[in-house]
Amino acid sequence: MSEDRWNTVLVLGGIRSGKSAFAESLVADAPSVRYVATAVGGEDDPEWLARIEAHQRRRPQSWSTEETGADPTRLTELLIEAKPDETLLVDDLGGWVAAVLNPARQPNDDEADVAALAEAVKATRARVVLVSPEVGLSLVPVTPVGRAFADALGVTNQALAGACDGVALVVAGQATWLKRETPAPKKPQAAAPTVVAPPPVETTPAPLASVLTERTMTLPLVASGLTEIAPGMDLPLPSSDAGPDARERLGTIDLPGIGLGAFGEAVEFAAATQDTTTPRPWTAVRLVLIAGNHGGGAAAGADEADIERRLAEAEQGAGLLGRLAAEAGADISVLRVSAAGAIEDGPVTGDDTVSAGLREGWRLADDAADGGRDAILLAGLGAGLEAVATAVLAATTGAEPVAMLPRVLVPGGRYDDDAWMVRCAAIRDALHRIRQEPRGATDILRELGGPDVAVATGVLLGAAARRLPVLLDGPLGIAAGLVARDFASQTRHWCLLPEAGALALVRQGADVLGLTPVLRTGLDLGEGANALAVLPALRTAIGLASALPVHPAMLGEQSVDDDDVV
Repeated sequence: MSEDRWNTVLVLGGIRSGKSAFAESLVADAPSVRYVATAVGGEDDPEWLARIEAHQRRRPQSWSTEETGADPTRLTELLIEAKPDETLLVDDLGGWVAAVLNPARQPNDDEADVAALAEAVKATRARVVLVSPEVGLSLVPVTPVGRAFADALGVTNQALAGACDGVALVVAGQATWLKRETPAPKKPQAAAPTVVAPPPVETTPAPLASVLTERTMTLPLVASGLTEIAPGMDLPLPSSDAGPDARERLGTIDLPGIGLGAFGEAVEFAAATQDTTTPRPWTAVRLVLIAGNHGGGAAAGADEADIERRLAEAEQGAGLLGRLAAEAGADISVLRVSAAGAIEDGPVTGDDTVSAGLREGWRLADDAADGGRDAILLAGLGAGLEAVATAVLAATTGAEPVAMLPRVLVPGGRYDDDAWMVRCAAIRDALHRIRQEPRGATDILRELGGPDVAVATGVLLGAAARRLPVLLDGPLGIAAGLVARDFASQTRHWCLLPEAGALALVRQGADVLGLTPVLRTGLDLGEGANALAVLPALRTAIGLASALPVHPAMLGEQSVDDDDVV
């Protein structure tokens, strides 16, 4: 049984219902997932292979894949052998039933195979999510084989529904829980109307950080039935069909050579978040720059005077960020937050400040959406931010801090290795301090993240609630993404990493979140500059993908197919 008191879930849904995407969101918090593929055959079917490739592209690189193929007993063995710290995603049981009914296995006691699988689900020590097609919602198949498959799948679904802790039905991308053992799972809850974001809050221009020390208030999320930002929120998901359909369309448009290459990731993301196969380029992007300093060893070697200078330039629309934003047609919103304590000494902030920071971040997303912005670019600036983001990554995923922590670069191109070792020691002491403490989302923000990570997390949650895509850049966005998935796992599906950058902690965190960088140019500008630098290229690619017509040769093939049908 997992720490949030559920370990087996059955996700049902029809073809193209979004059931696989929903199932993947349920295990988004796992450091690694074993993806169990049950499909067999189809090597000569391009459409079938395309479906498999679409599923593969969605999986983080940290996931491993195991195929049960034509041996249905292998799935039962995997469930029995799985260890308590493992996570398995089985997609889907339709392939497993097809293998059970394989004529080569007959005569066979198929009912015994189903019963054995159900018992294995009951007994497994791992966290398991099973995906299965729902049957019985259409005409009865006219062939004996079709009827046998529908009957066997229905029996299998019923058996596993009884064995699992939770059962969800996905229709048109919307999930409804049919069964939830008490207490309910921490991950996405029963389907409900879209979360209504809080109305803008009147604040005085200075100091902007005052909201982070005010008395905690609850968000007026009346329409969703929620009263506060808390783990288990049910936020919208992007379209599960529009993205793959848009990428498939790239292979048919009138482009020379191999087409848009890596930019296909941006096209697919834009299509999914806009729910269209011909997405429009982002024309009104807001850079939300969150500035907050961290005390103690995390800030060793940081030049706070230089940080303040760059922050002031961003506020004035000058310097590197001002120039890049002007060229990209983006505006800049800077929020200064209160400083966080030393991670090695104790909690870096209080619960009230965490709650207020989450609300303020939500409000920032709200303001962007209400102001007509069609995307947010999230970045951070502050002393000690890289070390704190490394600590959050290590605490939530088990990553090795020494391998993830960036070196400390000082003016003149020199590395301060002594400062780097002090930062390593601070992270080590912080992780030792919380070794027996809860590691929920609010716990991580209170113990390690601080006000800036709390605000950034609120931005991601508010953006997902408003169906607003977020471009992540740098350590703050990654740290916030790791925390936000424990509030609502759907948030990562609204995030894009435009450029991989040069930091290992960004690449590792993005991989855990299932984010594939669009470009790998090696830029290391920080503070949102990487994403701003490549934003014009992303816009161009998305615009071309939407504006260019289908290649004449493809039209010719289509007309031949139409004639053949007639």
